[in-house]
This record gives sequence, structure tokens and C-alpha cells, in this order.
Amino acid sequence: MAPSVRLAPATEADCGLILWFIQQLAIYEKATPDQVPATESLLRSNLFGAHPYAQVIIAYVTLAAGEEEKPAGFALYFYNFSSWEGRPGLYLEDLFVCPEYRSLGIGKRLLVQLAQVAKDRQCGRFEWVVLDWNEPSIQFYLGLGAKQMKEWIIHRVSGPALDKLAKEKIM
Repeated sequence: MAPSVRLAPATEADCGLILWFIQQLAIYEKATPDQVPATESLLRSNLFGAHPYAQVIIAYVTLAAGEEEKPAGFALYFYNFSSWEGRPGLYLEDLFVCPEYRSLGIGKRLLVQLAQVAKDRQCGRFEWVVLDWNEPSIQFYLGLGAKQMKEWIIHRVSGPALDKLAKEKIM
């Protein structure tokens, strides 16, 4: 039997698994799990609370008949809005596949699923960012038809800088 892959929307019971995937992604991105301030409680509140801010799809793999299904990867995404398009966009925040399952097409399946979600929701765009040193992922995305938007530079305000900006007095 060839390995089988199943994609499923995450549930509140998956918060520990989602946090584990996020920590594994941090390691892949040359950080440490303790640099991830997310907690199961924060994920539960912000993914499954009264106002969910994002959604998660989990990939499960069964390698052989009779074996137990194992979590193999995840995609965390949310919707944004393009004023130029006049329509929503789908933004992929995180995509991670465990190293031992990377040759099974799971990353592509997750991206195809999200592209289908984007089309079903009439999104004008499906976007994500990738670290500039992550050449294997860059080549993978380009091979799927993604276009690098090199003219756009991400700006971020967080931590103490966000606190300071939020306290600015407007005259």
C-alpha cells in the first residue's frame, strides 16, 4: 500500500498539536521552541473562540496498511482584503511538513487545498512569505506557479515598538 494522506480542519482538541507544529517550524527557521510565545490557551482562544482569527488544516499520513495514522504537517491561514481587487485574499501564515514526510507530496496537497478554499471563497489572491535563505521552499513554490513579489517589502511593528506606537498622542 502506498502511503495515504488525509487533510482535515483542525478542532479545538488539536491546539497542543498545532503548538507543536509551530515549535517545529521555529526550529526549521533557525529559532528555538522557547522563542515561540504562543500557548495552547492563546491558540484555543484565537483559533476557536468567539472570534476566530485564523484556520488550520492538518495533514495526517498512514504509511502502511494497519499502521496508525500520524500527524504529518499543517497549514495555518486567514483572510485579508485587497482594496485593489475589491475582494478577500487568503494568506498562508504557516506551512510545515515534518521532515520524515516531506517526500510524500503533503506540502503540495496542503497548498492545493488552500487554493481550492481561495477559489471557493472568491478570493482574488493567495499569498504567503518565505524566508530568503529557504531555497528549497522558494524553488518548490516557484514550481507551483507562485510569483515572487520582490518590489514589496514587509514592515512590522511588534513588542515594545507596538506598545509605544499605540500610546502615541495624536494632535
